[in-house]
Amino acid sequence: MPSLDIHSLLLFSAIFRAILILYGEWQDAHMEVRYTDVDYLVFSDAASLMALGDSPYKRTTYRYSPLLALLLIPNSFIHSSWGKFLFSASDILVGYFIYYILKLRKVPENLCNYSVMTWLFNPFTFTIGTRGNCEPIVCAMILWIIICLMKGNVLQSAFWYGLVVHFRIYPIIYSIPIILVLDPNFFPSGQKPVLRNWSATQGETSKDGNGWYTLHSNLLKNIFTRDRLTFGLISGLVFLFLTGLFFCLYGWEFLHEALLYHLTRTDPRHNFSIYFYHIYLHYGNDIAVVEKLISFLPQFSVQLALILCFAQDLPFCLFVQTVAFVAFNKVITAQYFVWFFCLLPLILPWSKMNLKWEGLSCILLWIVAQTHWLLWGYLLEFKGKNVFLQLWVASLVFLAANIFILVMIIRHHRHASIFKGLEHAKSRNVAKLE
Repeated sequence: MPSLDIHSLLLFSAIFRAILILYGEWQDAHMEVRYTDVDYLVFSDAASLMALGDSPYKRTTYRYSPLLALLLIPNSFIHSSWGKFLFSASDILVGYFIYYILKLRKVPENLCNYSVMTWLFNPFTFTIGTRGNCEPIVCAMILWIIICLMKGNVLQSAFWYGLVVHFRIYPIIYSIPIILVLDPNFFPSGQKPVLRNWSATQGETSKDGNGWYTLHSNLLKNIFTRDRLTFGLISGLVFLFLTGLFFCLYGWEFLHEALLYHLTRTDPRHNFSIYFYHIYLHYGNDIAVVEKLISFLPQFSVQLALILCFAQDLPFCLFVQTVAFVAFNKVITAQYFVWFFCLLPLILPWSKMNLKWEGLSCILLWIVAQTHWLLWGYLLEFKGKNVFLQLWVASLVFLAANIFILVMIIRHHRHASIFKGLEHAKSRNVAKLE
């Protein structure tokens, strides 16, 4: 079998996505069910308003940063599919970033390419961009932040982190693990961090000599390090500058629609979340603040536990955080799955899971649990049958499936810090000299 080539994979993926966009134009024109995501129409309308000098928030249900509408202004004078090509280009860029991150850690070429393929040829991912969803842009920025950190460029990573949190609020959950990994043991003053290569973790059963305990004890001793202060200050300033700028331009409407809405969102429509049925039954009634806070407790507790356990292994930590965040969220739609699909290829080379049995079993379980939910969703939405209770049970089954798969992934992962600690590097140098 000839070896895979990353350039051929990216080229084929780009052509495939272009064909899908063209097919989508045909389907929209000739079939009752549109290929284009309804959100794309909202983005385009908001961009048209911005091009005319109006507020994008005059378009109802536009609940994103004005930056997104700004990027899609060419929809009005180049072609209505401009945004789809932009999102799909970001999709391809994500594939390249995955490859680049794995090569930085000296993962073998074929293993890199197979990992990239799990993103490029995943039906969830190649349809998201071509249907007009903006998530690939967010995924590309998150991967670029990881690259900047791996290369020791704290300033640039901070800039992009502030930007991506403004663009989409959910990456705020990555702030603590990033602050934790900016440890002086990994980022010594005046030096770039040393990456732990893939080959160094093969056959290891324990963490390196620095230990997870050292990371957290160092945080207490050196919480206000130069890199941590730089990252916090720059990312905060970027976020506040963009938020302040658009607040001056569009007022409280921007602040509510782009930021506050996502923090207090309660969607009565059926979705994958276990909370949807409770929200549906109580929609329109005043829900006590304490009750709202209680719904965040499972999500917050799981996030904190995962961060404390896996912060050193940054890509893995971000992946398990995202899976847990989506699984326990009050609203879950299919596009949210892309948030962790872009991180999945970064951890595959470190997995001990057997693809033939355990891997395929996990994939099959996830698909069956989702299909089971979609069946009840179809009966509710298209057949008008009262199956809310059955749909809620399907949501519980889907949550259980996600938790089981997450536990399986954690158990079969080779845990190792992304960076070599200073003490570890010194001990290795001494050993070489001896």
